[in-house]
Amino acid sequence: MTQHRNDQHPHHHKQPKKHQKHHDHQADRHDHEAGLADRLDLDAEVLGPLLDEVTDWVRGRTTATPRAIVDVGAGTGTGTAALARRFPEARLVAVDRSPVMLDRVAATARAQGLAERLRVIPADLDVAWPEIGAVDLAWLASSLHHAQDPDRLLRDLHGALRPGGLLVVVEMDGMPHFLPDDLGIGRPGLEARGKEAMARARWNAYPNWRPHLERAGFAEVTERTFTFDLHPAPPAAHRYAHGVLSTLRHGLADHLAADDLDTLDRLLAADAPESVLHRDDLIVRGSRIAWAARRP
Repeated sequence: MTQHRNDQHPHHHKQPKKHQKHHDHQADRHDHEAGLADRLDLDAEVLGPLLDEVTDWVRGRTTATPRAIVDVGAGTGTGTAALARRFPEARLVAVDRSPVMLDRVAATARAQGLAERLRVIPADLDVAWPEIGAVDLAWLASSLHHAQDPDRLLRDLHGALRPGGLLVVVEMDGMPHFLPDDLGIGRPGLEARGKEAMARARWNAYPNWRPHLERAGFAEVTERTFTFDLHPAPPAAHRYAHGVLSTLRHGLADHLAADDLDTLDRLLAADAPESVLHRDDLIVRGSRIAWAARRP
């Protein structure tokens, strides 16, 4: 998009308010999506081995080597890249409605030598399923619960899969755990209270997807929980924890007590000795839940 500078058009000293508000909204949305993309990339950097474990499980569930794979709600493409590594003969399609995310997917593909095997498709899946052709494997990581009508999306995916094809849904099992119960500051149990507040606010809430998959026509539904416990935490975990706890601090300000918010502020202050950016007692612990289901 071409940018218009006021010094190039001196007769336009001020944009109309309506246009300015639209421009500001677009800029805010771009910044928000860029920040989310950074956190997704950090998640993949810290939890790469877990992603490899999940895709290895997926390979064990396939009845034939997939020729075509779709990553639904691809985000920055970390799942796309992991699937490309696991299935080196497959061609891949990454679908997302965010141009920011799809730009990251394309950049990841170029950096990893996958560009020739990948198509990126901009699409709002709440409107319609895009024409991408038949696929053998559909992957939805932390994306199905964002759909306005997940049952309709699952029916669309059932129709897009070849007979015998596999659909995999992956969800986060709550916020990762980074800190000891007693931080040395504030009341013990901060993260537990944060997780309870997230549940009350229904952040990333999702159901057991098994009955939804079965209603959409899928069979052989299998569920598995994948756990991770990184101790000591890898170096990138400090920035990862800072991003997750920042989201907690700003998104749940009305759901946490004032002293917990003060503690979070100290944990997030870059120059504070107790900051998560500097702590040597950081861990990364949590789990993911995955469902695999086959189109008969």
